[in-house]
Amino acid sequence: MSSASLKATPSSETPQLDRVLVLEMVRVTEAAAIAASNLIGRGDEKAADAAAVEAMRAALNGLDIDGTVVIGEGERDEAPMLYIGEKVGLGNEGAPRIDIALDPLEGTTITAKAGPNALAVLAIAENGCLLNAPDVYMDKIAVGPGYPEGVIDLNKTPTENVQAVAAAKGVKPGEIIVCVLDRPRHADLIAELRGLGCGIMLIPDGDVAGVIATTNPETTIDLYMGSGGAPEGVLAAAALRCVGGQFKGRLLFRNDDERARARKWGIEDLNAVYDLTDLAKGDCIFAATGVTDGSLLQGVKRRRDGIMTTETVVMRSASGTVRWVKGEHRIHR
Repeated sequence: MSSASLKATPSSETPQLDRVLVLEMVRVTEAAAIAASNLIGRGDEKAADAAAVEAMRAALNGLDIDGTVVIGEGERDEAPMLYIGEKVGLGNEGAPRIDIALDPLEGTTITAKAGPNALAVLAIAENGCLLNAPDVYMDKIAVGPGYPEGVIDLNKTPTENVQAVAAAKGVKPGEIIVCVLDRPRHADLIAELRGLGCGIMLIPDGDVAGVIATTNPETTIDLYMGSGGAPEGVLAAAALRCVGGQFKGRLLFRNDDERARARKWGIEDLNAVYDLTDLAKGDCIFAATGVTDGSLLQGVKRRRDGIMTTETVVMRSASGTVRWVKGEHRIHR
C-alpha cells in the first residue's frame, strides 16, 4: 500500500484525505522539531529555522504525495526551500494532490532564547482548499468551542467582543482572559482590555499556539485578539476546523507592495473578513510537535540513554479526531 492516497468518493460527496496521512504528518513535524531542538538556547534564530526547514522538506519529499506549498517560508526569491508554490513529495502517478500550509519553526526567537511554546506546525487539505495567504499581517480574533455562532465579530470593538463572550459564558467581562502577542502595536488593545478588568496573557511569539489555547479549558484563555502573520492565521484556522471554535481574520496592508503581493496570490477583496471555512475548507489535517515546552505540548527531550522524546498533537476535521502522540526516537538509529 502506498504511504498516502485519497479515498475514492462520488463527485457529489466531499472528498476526504486518507487517514494514513494523519500519521505521516506526525513524522514530518517530528523531524522538524527534532532538527530545531539542536539549536535551543543557542541564540541563532536563522540556524534554528534553517534546520527545521531542511528537515521538514526532506520528510515531505519522502511521501507519496503531489503536494504544493501554499503557505511557506516566503516567495521563491526570498526562500531557498519550502517557498510558496514549491512542489513537494514523490509525485507518483495517482498520488493525492494536496495543499500544504507550514511553519517549520513557529517561534524562532523563542527557540533561540529557550523560551516556551515553540512548535513545528503544518496543515494539509485537498488541492484548492487552503487560502493562499500572502506574508502580511492579519487582524485576528478567536474563541473556543461552545459559544453561539457569531459571538465574535472583527467589525466590533474589543470591548464589545469581550462583553459578548462574557454574556455567553455567564460571567462578568472582568473575568474573561485574553491572549495577546506582546508587541508595541497592541498597546491600545491592551489598555482597552485592562480597562475592562480583563486578565491578559501576553505571549512573546507563537500565535498559532495562542489561538489553539482558546480551545483548551486548562489554559483558562477565553479569547485571542490582535494582529499577527496571515500564514499563521490559516494554520490556526485549520486547527480550529478540527476541534471547534470560531475565528475571524482580515488582512492588513502597510503599503502598495503588500497589496500587490496579495493580488498576485489571488486575493481580490482586500478588506474581506475571513471565517474558518474561508481559510481552510474541506477535510483538513493539522499537526504540531513541540520544540520547547509550552501550554500545548512538551518540547523535545534528550535522555541519557540515547533516546529523544517528542510530543505531537494531530487533528482531522472530517472525523473531529484529536490524537496526542508521544514518540521515542533512538539517536543511534
